[in-house]
Amino acid sequence: MESIGFIQWCLDNLNYWTITLLMAIESSFIPFPSEVVVPPAAYKAASTGDLNIWLVILCATAGALIGALVNYFLALWLGKPIVYKFANSRFGHMCLIDQQKVEKAEQFFLKYGVSATLVGRLVPAVRQLISIPAGLAKMNLPKFMLFTSLGAGLWNAVLAAMGYYLESVVPEEQLISTVTKYSHEIGYGIMAVVALALAYIIYKGVKKE
Repeated sequence: MESIGFIQWCLDNLNYWTITLLMAIESSFIPFPSEVVVPPAAYKAASTGDLNIWLVILCATAGALIGALVNYFLALWLGKPIVYKFANSRFGHMCLIDQQKVEKAEQFFLKYGVSATLVGRLVPAVRQLISIPAGLAKMNLPKFMLFTSLGAGLWNAVLAAMGYYLESVVPEEQLISTVTKYSHEIGYGIMAVVALALAYIIYKGVKKE
């Protein structure tokens, strides 16, 4: 209960540090929606000017990378048996993780390969956990950090743009519900575009060879 109170305090006192911290938590093994962090911060940037929209995106992306690295190294050091044991434990369930979600992230990683760390950041229910199969597969760390930062940065930019625009459209109490309503559709749309672009790049590479 104390941790819930701390997170709520951070949400009530959004600044660059709390944005980074909350997004690190969101991207690690204690997932909660990024929609409750980035859009309100962008809304605040538009309404009061206390925050800069570009720094909001930068801090959110830095936090997402920190959380992703936590998952990556835990999976790398602990290995698959321990990861699955944690997913099936009571504490894992308290963190909203179970074996089915980890398996879904693994299947996504196997489908898209290393680019899954980019594309996966745009997919609900995969976003927070895609770092685990990357760690289990011992993915190249610089490449993991690059792809994670690109994917998280793109998603955070979308959320920030929504929050910034909606400041002039909806009252603050309706922001989260409005963002949640459209974020999944936008995420899947961006994922489709990125997946098509990657497929085209791979096709051109194979054809060239």
